[in-house]
Amino acid sequence: MKQPIIGYHKDEENAWVAELKCGHNQHVRHNPPWSLRPWTTTAEGRKSRIGKKLNCKKCDRNEPQDFDPTCHD
Repeated sequence: MKQPIIGYHKDEENAWVAELKCGHNQHVRHNPPWSLRPWTTTAEGRKSRIGKKLNCKKCDRNEPQDFDPTCHD
């Protein structure tokens, strides 16, 4: 299920994680050649993707939320 990005944070390994409107988190690594997401490497790039939709596999699996999106700043 496609869900819009509402924010980002870094995990304990310093990798970027997208916060989705559904309340799930999803890693958005730039890890060539497996995943090409150069937009994750700059603040401007990440900001440009706010509102863009990612496929949320956690929604597809009906998993519980990782955070409460209504409390997002």
